[in-house]
Amino acid sequence: MKLAVMGQGYVGLPLAMAAVDAGHQVIGYEPDHGRFEDLSQGRSYVEDVPDKVLRAAHASGRYQPARDDALLLDFDVAVITVPTPLRDRQPDLSFVRAASRTLAAQMKAGATVVLESTTHPGTTRDLVVPILERATGWKAGEDFHVGFSPERIDPGNDRWSFENTPKIVAGLTPACLERVLEFYGGITQQVVPADSLEAAELAKVFENTFRHVNIALVNELSQLARVLGVDVWHTLDLAATKPFGFTKFVPGPGVGGHCLPVDPVYLTHHARTQHGHALRLVELAQDVNDGQPAYVVSRLQDALNTRSIALNGARILVLGLAYKPGTADLRESPAVAVAELLVEKGARLDIVEPHLTKVTTGDFRAIPRDLAVYDAVVLLTPHPEFDLQHVADNARYVLDTRGAMPVAPHIERL
Repeated sequence: MKLAVMGQGYVGLPLAMAAVDAGHQVIGYEPDHGRFEDLSQGRSYVEDVPDKVLRAAHASGRYQPARDDALLLDFDVAVITVPTPLRDRQPDLSFVRAASRTLAAQMKAGATVVLESTTHPGTTRDLVVPILERATGWKAGEDFHVGFSPERIDPGNDRWSFENTPKIVAGLTPACLERVLEFYGGITQQVVPADSLEAAELAKVFENTFRHVNIALVNELSQLARVLGVDVWHTLDLAATKPFGFTKFVPGPGVGGHCLPVDPVYLTHHARTQHGHALRLVELAQDVNDGQPAYVVSRLQDALNTRSIALNGARILVLGLAYKPGTADLRESPAVAVAELLVEKGARLDIVEPHLTKVTTGDFRAIPRDLAVYDAVVLLTPHPEFDLQHVADNARYVLDTRGAMPVAPHIERL
């Protein structure tokens, strides 16, 4: 089978590698020149795909990175895994449109096109299908097949990979669903059929909206607990002993990655603009989580004030820029937002980020030995490489936004 994967990012590249392992001939379409060159040289920029896996795919003869549209000609199955970002807090589906047009020009009768990019309900039916039909003059569900299968990639997760995470699949028609089931059933361990495209699209955005809302709830709880003089982390541990009806979420400096800051916006924007329906709880959760970086900075400023130190001019060591421990992923990272706010307020910043080759203000790959030179240390991303005991033993003051540090008089948890 000839498979075209549109986009070779954190979703598309793992999918392409799984398809190569299953014996498919894979065209990894990546229009970005730098990424294309890396792929061509066997250099992976996706942490879940080691260089050796990418090189083995090359050596098999079944993987070919491409920027040339003509290499997509006569594909059997195409999967769209392009970004769906926000522009000025509005959903941007331009990459989905572009990928659909590119595929339409190379499609043969009987081919299957699947959208994996996260989006609002109705995108596959109302956006992708019309583009394909207009360009080909064919009828979706009759002359070619269309489906949706939401990505569930969790960067850096060693337990749940592309292959063993249950895969929701949906089709425009029963025949389309059959084709989509057949494809994903050959490269993943469990497929879960949905009864409509919209049900699958809604499931995806709700999965992450669920997390977004609950994170906002505990972020608000942490602020209240501080007013009450209660340790919110202890409170959450107590609540988590309940064996039913409770899921533990923890506070932090905000939410990051592509999914949590973006998916709820796709859902709320679509609900308001297309259906006149306000998801008030979700919109409030967005406000709470968007405000967390500023709250972290205000907590640090208060702590320095009690020590007769002004934030303007203070020397601060920031630990972690990635949105998630163990990764180099900066997408929508609240740690970046905190660092930018600190610089705006005049703080002198050094940053430790072991997963990046270069950071903008400081350039530390490991925690410095001399921590006494800093007025404060702010832990934003608790990477496993960090020696937090060294921080606890040597820092003058620590603001721990993740509850990862031991309790001590000079260590304050968010």
